[in-house]
Amino acid sequence: MQPKISSLADRPDMLERVVGMADSWPEFVIQDLVGAAHYPRIAAELPEYVLFAEDAQGEVVASAFSVPFALGAEGRGELPANGWDMVLIWAFSDLRRGVRPDTVSAISVSIAPHAQGRGLSAVMLSAMRDNARARGFREVVAPVRPNAKHLEPHTPIEEYVHRVRPDGLPEDPWLRVHARAGATIDSVAPASMTVAASLAHWRRWTGLPFDTEGDIEVPGGLVPVRCELERGYAVYVEPNVWMRHPL
Repeated sequence: MQPKISSLADRPDMLERVVGMADSWPEFVIQDLVGAAHYPRIAAELPEYVLFAEDAQGEVVASAFSVPFALGAEGRGELPANGWDMVLIWAFSDLRRGVRPDTVSAISVSIAPHAQGRGLSAVMLSAMRDNARARGFREVVAPVRPNAKHLEPHTPIEEYVHRVRPDGLPEDPWLRVHARAGATIDSVAPASMTVAASLAHWRRWTGLPFDTEGDIEVPGGLVPVRCELERGYAVYVEPNVWMRHPL
């Protein structure tokens, strides 16, 4: 049975259930300061760009957040190297200043842990594309977080993203979902998200000792975290992959 897809603009009563849905994001990922400041604003200020899926029992099992922004504004034109962080900044700067958007960027697609493996990520990506098209946009872009890259944190992202299967589709499962939907790779965003925090915070988020100088692999990390032991902090700079969806 296909899930029921709605937007928060049409169902504002579902706000708490949508934002409260369980997900499988690593704890440290949601500590990105730009994301922490702007992500909650999407549901509050751009509810028409928040989609969610309900199963036959009415349980929220997936969500898709996106934002409109002006890629063609002066000084832009190219998708930013700061990826996810920068597109959030652009989107809410444009909203505040009344700049007319020309592009929609995906921000997240989340699936409840118990509902994974049912193809819901492709369903939500399709719904996000349909929503943008219905609002008059001609392109959706996405700073994609390759979901199997964490298995190879030391592999350069530039090498990883260009691996393809014999059928020509990307080797990475999430990149493959986007490609099947018609997207093409535009570029790598080498600093899409940054999490800098004290070693105490990193120990709490990961359960790891963080007692060694240098690069440390953490569960769910696409690249290692740089630990500066003597200075008492560690930094994670996550690369994403910009993909473009013509509509």
